[in-house]
Amino acid sequence: QVQLVESGGGLVQAGGSLRLSCAASGGTFSSYHMGWFRQAPGKEREFVGGISWSGRNTYYADSVKGRFTISRDNAKNTVYLQMNSLKPEDTAVYYCAAQYASGSYYYTQAYDYWGQGTQVTVSS
Repeated sequence: QVQLVESGGGLVQAGGSLRLSCAASGGTFSSYHMGWFRQAPGKEREFVGGISWSGRNTYYADSVKGRFTISRDNAKNTVYLQMNSLKPEDTAVYYCAAQYASGSYYYTQAYDYWGQGTQVTVSS
């Protein structure tokens, strides 16, 4: 059983930056592919970025490509989401997720474990 805890959310002005962290425990972190998702009020949870177990492969939603960077430190059991040039439409609760099998990174159903989420609010 893997536990995931996100941190680093907050309030930021448009154009600013935030770095989210997701600390994992209870499993072999380096065995899991990781993803970041977000959910805005009244909307479905959507894919933001994904990273393979080794960190060698990364994937991004078109809406964040070039602005967000996902990375991981397997020695620290942590995955990160660096968010730059933030926009008001990036406002959402951000979740990290873990999957053992190398299924699609883009779909929530592929993931086995989820964190509780961290709020990101971008003011205009």
